[in-house]
Amino acid sequence: MRISAIAKSLVAGLAAGATAAVTAVQDGTLTTGEGVTIVLAVLGAWGITYAVPNKPSNPSIGPVT
Repeated sequence: MRISAIAKSLVAGLAAGATAAVTAVQDGTLTTGEGVTIVLAVLGAWGITYAVPNKPSNPSIGPVT
C-alpha cells in the first residue's frame, strides 16, 4: 500500500492536534496558550512528517536525487 507524503502528514497532524487538544482540555477550559500549543503541534507534525520520505518498497532502489 502506497501512502503519499501529503496523506501521511495530514494523519500525523491530526494525531498531534488531537493529542494536544485532549491534554489541553483536561481542566475544562481552553486558554490562548493551549490553543497556540495545539496549532504548533499540528504545524510541526505536518512539516516534519512531510519532509521525511517514505521507505522505498525495493531496498535496492535508493533515493532519487
